[in-house]
Amino acid sequence: MKNVICMKWGTKFSPEYVNCLFRGVRRNITGNFRFICFTEDTTGLVNGVEVQPLPELNLPSHLPERGWRKLTLFQERLADLTGPVLFLDLDVVIAESLDPFFEVPGEFRIIRDWNLQGKNIGNSSVFRFEVGRHTDILSDFLAKGEEIRARVRNEQAYLSECMLRKGLLKYWDDSWCLSFKKHYMRRFPLGYFVQPKRRPGTKIIVFHGNPNPDAVLYGWHSGSFLRAVRPTPWLAELWNAEK
Repeated sequence: MKNVICMKWGTKFSPEYVNCLFRGVRRNITGNFRFICFTEDTTGLVNGVEVQPLPELNLPSHLPERGWRKLTLFQERLADLTGPVLFLDLDVVIAESLDPFFEVPGEFRIIRDWNLQGKNIGNSSVFRFEVGRHTDILSDFLAKGEEIRARVRNEQAYLSECMLRKGLLKYWDDSWCLSFKKHYMRRFPLGYFVQPKRRPGTKIIVFHGNPNPDAVLYGWHSGSFLRAVRPTPWLAELWNAEK
């Protein structure tokens, strides 16, 4: 059984993000699998998406969104899951088979952050971990959250720091997960005239920051007009396909 999980909280992402992610996983995985969404709001989720309660994490209300809630996945018991679990952010697009993410060895795997090369910091849009194996990551954050937030910018920096200290920080193959902003968007002014080119071999396209997947399917430009994306049919097909 291959376990794929995601989290949805608040109103930043609509239910369709979960549904599109589920369909992308279903199209690109072989054998038995479970797709589980941890959320406080099940409205609009399609059949096939298993729902589990969103783990609680009390944070000061004034804090900016830094992904800290993902750390609740490192509790001792996570629903009825055991063994390796693949976590996916909602704003990723599945392009090719996910099977290799379950086959490559390693207790912990994460994206090598494209913008922080050499700094031992991963991007947690796609990571795999062992349920219940590293409860200290959450317990230490609950005990020393203010100190940790003062030292590192976000959850993925803290998570990478913990796994590096344990000697477990390993990355996916660099070609498997690419950044839409860094690897697909054309430089100004080409973005207005040439659509992004699909890259064979890339399994997951990661949308971090702006733009989001649904914003670029039919054409997009930034408020400054310096970044733009032509309508991209192949991306729209990956995002919306009901297969």
